[in-house]
Amino acid sequence: MNTSTTGPKARSRGGIGRLLLRLLLLPALLLGLTAAPAHSSAKAPAFKVIAFYNGTWDAAHISFVQEANRWFPTTAAANNFSYTSTNDWSRLDSITRDEYQVVLFLDDAPQTASQRSGFERYMRSGGAWMGFHVSAFTTEAQNWPWYYDQFLGSGDFRSNTWGPTTSVLRTEDRTHPATTGLPATFTSSVSEWYSWSNNLRDNPDIKVLASVDPVSFPLGTDPNQSWYSGDYPILWTNTGYRMLYANFGHNAMDYGSGTTLSSTFASETQNRFVVDGLKWLGGASATGGTRP
Repeated sequence: MNTSTTGPKARSRGGIGRLLLRLLLLPALLLGLTAAPAHSSAKAPAFKVIAFYNGTWDAAHISFVQEANRWFPTTAAANNFSYTSTNDWSRLDSITRDEYQVVLFLDDAPQTASQRSGFERYMRSGGAWMGFHVSAFTTEAQNWPWYYDQFLGSGDFRSNTWGPTTSVLRTEDRTHPATTGLPATFTSSVSEWYSWSNNLRDNPDIKVLASVDPVSFPLGTDPNQSWYSGDYPILWTNTGYRMLYANFGHNAMDYGSGTTLSSTFASETQNRFVVDGLKWLGGASATGGTRP
C-alpha cells in the first residue's frame, strides 16, 4: 500500500490546515494593529509654557536667556509640560489661557500699549506668570502702574549689589506650593540683586516667600554697591493673581571676553522653587491664591 502523504489529498488537507491557522491568528493580528498607536503616542503635556525674552542688551542678561532656553526644554520634558520661547512680544496682544497656561518673562517686560493690555487681560482672566530679575526693572513705574505698583508691588528699581554673588536666602513661607520643598535657608545661585522703591511688606496683596538672610551681609564685592543691612525680598507672589517673581537671573560675566562665569541654574534647591512654582502655576499641583 502507498502510505505517502505527499499526494493531492494530503496537500489539500495541508492547505485547509494552514487556512484554519490563519483564521485563528487573524483576531490577534487585528488586535495588535489597533493597540499599537496607544503605545507609540506621546503623553500630552500637563500644561503649556511660553517664555518671552529680548536677548539684545547686557551680556549677563543675554547669557541668562541662552541658558534658560537650554535648561527649560530639558526640565519641561522631565516634568511633563511644554516650553516655547519667543522674542515676538506682540504675541501677548491676544494671548489666552487656552493657548498657554503659564507665561514667563525672562529678561524684559511688555513695552507697547497693546502688549501691556493683552498681558493684563490674560492675568485678570486666570492666566499665570513667572518673572525673573530684570522683568521687574524700571525707573518709570508711573508709566504702567498696574504692572509695577499693583501686580509686582515693587515700584521703581532703587539699588543693586555688585558684583554678582550667591546669597543665603531665608524661606519665609514654607506652606506655599512653590516653597514647600525648600529648606529654612539655602544658598542661591550667583546673581546681581535688586532693591525697590516700594516696601513690599506694606502691600497686603504681596506675600514674601524668601528674602536675604542677614548672614549674607555684606552682600556684593564692590564696597560702594554692597548691602550691609536691611530687608531684601527675593521671591514673592501677589495673592490676587497666579504669579511668582524671582529676583535672580543675572549671570556673572567677563565683559571683556564675553565669557559666562556662573550659572543661574547651578543651585538644585533654587531650581526646586522654579519647577514646583511652574507646576503650581500650571495647575499640576495643589492650588493657591485666587483668580480675579
